[in-house]
Amino acid sequence: MHAIRQHEFGPAETLRYQEVPDVVPAAGQLRIAVRAAGVHLADTMIRKGQSGGPFAPPELPMTPGREVAGVVDQVGDGVDASWIGKRVVAHLGFTSGGYAELAVVSAASVHETPDGLTDEVAVASIGTGRTAAAILEIAAITGDDVVLVPAAAGGIGSLLVQAGRNAGAYVVGLAGPSKVDIVRKLGADAAVDYTADGWAEAVREALGGREVTLLLDGVGGEAGRAAWDLVGIGGRVVLFGWSSGDPLEVTTDALYERGLTVTVAVGPRVLKRPGGLRGLETIAIAEAAAGRLVPLVHQPYALADAAAAHRALENRETTGKVVLKP
Repeated sequence: MHAIRQHEFGPAETLRYQEVPDVVPAAGQLRIAVRAAGVHLADTMIRKGQSGGPFAPPELPMTPGREVAGVVDQVGDGVDASWIGKRVVAHLGFTSGGYAELAVVSAASVHETPDGLTDEVAVASIGTGRTAAAILEIAAITGDDVVLVPAAAGGIGSLLVQAGRNAGAYVVGLAGPSKVDIVRKLGADAAVDYTADGWAEAVREALGGREVTLLLDGVGGEAGRAAWDLVGIGGRVVLFGWSSGDPLEVTTDALYERGLTVTVAVGPRVLKRPGGLRGLETIAIAEAAAGRLVPLVHQPYALADAAAAHRALENRETTGKVVLKP
């Protein structure tokens, strides 16, 4: 089989397309002939030898990737052979091996892909979708909310915009200049280029006297701070990362100043929730299959072009979920 292999930490060029021995499922595992592999921002951090959220730098050499969709072509001991031939999607957890033509995973981790759901959308749902589901569970958006979403054309942001639209909230999406039209098409009431000077004032104008009641921020840094300043008295802030490289700093004084509520939607909390991560995956897949929260997918890259996919993601040249196609 062919796979992406990484023998050293460093730039995107460390990702090499190579021929390697076929993986074989162990007891309790099944093997997936991969049709779509998800690329996550955490993958780019791990590639550099940095901590990718909960993922510690792995031992090298390794094959990156933790999200796959495809068809089961082999099962290990103790796994029902009826899985063979079924379309499935799975998150590989704290292991790796997704950037490959074949991947093995615990049979308990797979979901059967619903009819009508493409492999690309399924693989976006299993990772990005489950994170969005965790955020939305905490956010509890209502029709009375005014929601502000930075990085609104990204994999998670695009789902949050859709959720706000579905709830009847007033949604303002922030995106780069080439992506604001996409955010409007997703259902945002207003879309603002947050790379432009004075963008915060443009948001205030778009609000027309409304106050932001809910900020959903996974960007942090200067943009996250400017978005924070737009939240009205008694507002809610849900944090789920810092793609800018700098987490949003929150002080007790800042909370008391406007009576804000701040919640972190990812991390240990989701592991302790009833149903855990698998429950969130089930929700995300069902929402996508029903057409309510459909992940936005960037034009897929060939597996051999994984380095180019990483560079594009890091340079913010992508829209929605980045996917590799073996």
